Amino acid sequence: MADFAESAASEFDLPEFDLPEFDLSEFDFDADLVFDTEFFKGYDGRRLKAAIALLTLWLLTLVLHLVSWGHEFVLIVASIMSIHALRVILAKPPAPPTPLPSTIAIAPAQPPEIATWPYVSLLVAAKNEAQVIAQLVENLLHLDYPQDRYDLWIIDDYSTDATPQILDALAASNSRVNVIHRGPDATGGKSGALNLVWPQTEGDLLAVFDADAQVAKDLLRHVVPMFDAAQGGQQTGAVQVRKAIANASQNFWTRGQKAEMALDCYMQQRRIAVGGIGELRGNGQFVRRSAIAQCGGWNEETITDDLDLTIQLQLNQWNIGLLFMPAVVEEGVTSALALWHQRNRWAEGGFQRYLDYWRPLAKNRLGWLKSLDMLGFWIIQYMMPLVVLPDLALALIRRQMPVYGPITMMAVIMSGVGMFTTLRQAERTSLGSAVIQTIRGSFYMLHWLVVIGTMSMRISVRPKRLKWVKTVHGS
Repeated sequence: MADFAESAASEFDLPEFDLPEFDLSEFDFDADLVFDTEFFKGYDGRRLKAAIALLTLWLLTLVLHLVSWGHEFVLIVASIMSIHALRVILAKPPAPPTPLPSTIAIAPAQPPEIATWPYVSLLVAAKNEAQVIAQLVENLLHLDYPQDRYDLWIIDDYSTDATPQILDALAASNSRVNVIHRGPDATGGKSGALNLVWPQTEGDLLAVFDADAQVAKDLLRHVVPMFDAAQGGQQTGAVQVRKAIANASQNFWTRGQKAEMALDCYMQQRRIAVGGIGELRGNGQFVRRSAIAQCGGWNEETITDDLDLTIQLQLNQWNIGLLFMPAVVEEGVTSALALWHQRNRWAEGGFQRYLDYWRPLAKNRLGWLKSLDMLGFWIIQYMMPLVVLPDLALALIRRQMPVYGPITMMAVIMSGVGMFTTLRQAERTSLGSAVIQTIRGSFYMLHWLVVIGTMSMRISVRPKRLKWVKTVHGS
């Protein structure tokens, strides 16, 4: 016990809570930042829909406190959700398919079937990535996959540092590196950059990486066979590679992100296993060419292209798979302020997709299994953070227990089980270390209560695009 206590003391790297500085100028409705109806054609009305959703949830919370059967109703809902949660926890993720043979091991006498392997186009949208872009290009040029069966496209999104010069030099020295430069008038962000390039590529599969990605040599050999898998009569339209944090040991925030990624992987693996929703996470996403064509490319009118594409693929009856090993490694943000901005963007984009696609979702275009799965996790991910403070306030005023207590308890237990299980599986860590990381990760995850709550109120009154604070990469 003494050793465990000493280990716990060293493991818990608790942060200094520096509250983010709020720039009052953000409240000015600058013409370049506001979603006007012309730029946002087809997607206007989000602010009204967000306000209606928020007020509806708050009104529901008030009603459940006032009626005599409120607590019993929530208990019934929590019981139903717990059945699905138990199915998810007990689900056994399918074994990954056998990877393609190593081209290194069989070279130079490569069998003729290699010529039939899917052609893969690797896409990277880069903006001011001078510190890491050369390393990524070098990494991607030496993957264990036939060199004539994949190519590399880098989109310089009007960088103001040395990124353009570095990319031009790399392209001059290697014909497999294709570089596209976007000017100051380019629109659509990352989605616009990807849409500019993907029609020019030859890939049967399109892979998207962030500039700080660290990619295993054998990644393509493991990912490609996953597209042959089918589930429930639906083809696999995309595969997301598990994400890991390169600088996880740096501080409390990066350690928390490692636990968060572990939880996300656990949920995705098991939700997919029970016929639920798989989701894309941007870095390390692979998409079938015919699937992205059916979706009309990446949506340039969203701030989270990966989450939006997830819904579009699912609505078009494509499954999304998850590859556990090897993982794609990226740098986590290292400060509370950077985390605040990044998670606000993620939260708004995730909430936005429900506002944009609520009609086909309400019509059960996903099918019952996926619709119920998405509803259950929407309640946990978005509804609960939005109602927890009104629920607590009403409980204190009325001197009774919070009405959503059973759902909250279920979510906490499920989160802890997911973190613990995946951390043990991915790192082969000790029992004590996994327990400590899970407790610390659970504490870290509380930031989502603040992020979701403030985000929902903000987008209900002003439709401004969030500022993106990019990760400051190490050299």
